[in-house]
Amino acid sequence: MNRLNLGNTISASEIALGCMRLHKLSVREAGALIRTAQEEGINFFDHADIYGGGKSEEIFAKAADITPSSRQNYIIQTKCGICSGYYDFSREHILEAVEGSLRRLKTEYIDVLLLHRPDTLMDPEEVAEAFTLLRLSGKVKYFGVSNMNSTQIEFLQKYCDAKLIINQLQFSLAHADLAESGLRVNMRNPENLARDAGLLEYCRMNEITIQAWSPLQYGMIQGNFLNNGEFLLLNEKLEYMSTKKGIPPAAVAIAWILRHPAKIQAIVGTTSKEHLQDIARAATVTLSREEWYELYCAAGNCLP
Repeated sequence: MNRLNLGNTISASEIALGCMRLHKLSVREAGALIRTAQEEGINFFDHADIYGGGKSEEIFAKAADITPSSRQNYIIQTKCGICSGYYDFSREHILEAVEGSLRRLKTEYIDVLLLHRPDTLMDPEEVAEAFTLLRLSGKVKYFGVSNMNSTQIEFLQKYCDAKLIINQLQFSLAHADLAESGLRVNMRNPENLARDAGLLEYCRMNEITIQAWSPLQYGMIQGNFLNNGEFLLLNEKLEYMSTKKGIPPAAVAIAWILRHPAKIQAIVGTTSKEHLQDIARAATVTLSREEWYELYCAAGNCLP
């Protein structure tokens, strides 16, 4: 498994295990999944306090059974800020959320803490104060955000001493807006609506690693595009590339993300050991420029 320097700081696997659905597994099943991830070279595990109402973090702690001597083998990331019906980036909430995650994860520190979704009521000075307290106490090593645009990041970074090293964003063959907005510059067609406003380039310039969530999904909650009748051409192309490269179609779809020079980390949320093993094979190939664009167009994305 190849390594990425997240935000030019932490050396982590280019594929990470997303633990959102871990609460649906037994401790034994979760343990087997975590061991499979490690066998495949995955050392990064992505959580959030809302996943399973906190149960995913609890299951992970029981299943991984991390000891002081083995803690260094795990890079643990969690997120906070989403509450029932509202978002909360207040100093008090961030500190309470981290204490809750530390307790559920049974660890003395979190490697990376992300703010989960933009809170329009955010006071950046409160966030900065919370980050400073967490960093100085040793409870959190690094910080980042999720689903934020460049202006929101810049605004928050102005007040934070700690560098924001990650922005977790939805990105996949069937949700390629990050790339598409940069390809449609100066076009008058409706698809040129600049929802991301150079966010991909901004993160690259500022050494902020993009983490791709739902890398095999389309829409926000619609489902998987693999073997999906709505994506016939894409699946035909994935099957073709699968045969050509000697890896499963799911791995081809992840390899498409890993091919981007932004060095994007793919967060895969499977609960299947076999599926995870298939996906991990993405790290064994590199798509050519022509192959990358072939898949991009097959997903319904058009070049100007």
